[in-house]
Amino acid sequence: MNQEITLSVADVLLVEDDVHTAKYIERFFKNSHVHITTATDGITGQNLATSHLWDCIILDRRLPGIDGLTILNKIRAANIQVPILFLTTMDGILDRVIGLRSGGDDYLVKPFALTELSARVESLIRRSKNLAKETRLLFADVEINLLTRQVCRAGSTLYIQPQELKLLEYFLRHPQVIFSREMLLQAVWNIDFPIRTNLVETHVSRLRERLGRDAPQLIHTVKRKGYILRNSET
Repeated sequence: MNQEITLSVADVLLVEDDVHTAKYIERFFKNSHVHITTATDGITGQNLATSHLWDCIILDRRLPGIDGLTILNKIRAANIQVPILFLTTMDGILDRVIGLRSGGDDYLVKPFALTELSARVESLIRRSKNLAKETRLLFADVEINLLTRQVCRAGSTLYIQPQELKLLEYFLRHPQVIFSREMLLQAVWNIDFPIRTNLVETHVSRLRERLGRDAPQLIHTVKRKGYILRNSET
């Protein structure tokens, strides 16, 4: 029942320059609860993405006019937190890492199954709408405003990059839980395959800096296990 309500109001932007692929997706969703609006070039896609409140954006990486990563950066720079799913032929591990690290929420490689695309879109929309019901997350003296995406510590506003913010939000939603590097890669970056990267270590280090090296540490390293959000070292 909840899923049907979510889908009944879903307004999705598809930015895809391949007309056949766009029509393929449009036909699949035609009789569903998802309404698809299509842009076939980067400039139109960027204008639509930043001028309307979408429930989800399906975004190609390679586009005429403006590429998908540039559009993503413009969206995030405008503080628009719409879920974004990359749909692309760029299937390298580095391509996925760059897409997710830049602020994408999911990554699906062509050729693809429409049923999988649909399931991923539904999941992103459902997660986004569930988050929208909340207004803030709190732990110790750290607060995330889930509407404005603003982070404060002890009343002071902090500048947090989008992917760092996703990591911090995940920790705040699961305090006192030890997360391995692999668990964080899957939960925050949607990377569920073996990969050699210091993505987690780099973002944890940056996040600690953002939260203040002189302030009481909240994100702790647990030797040979991972990371945990807690008030003290003990």
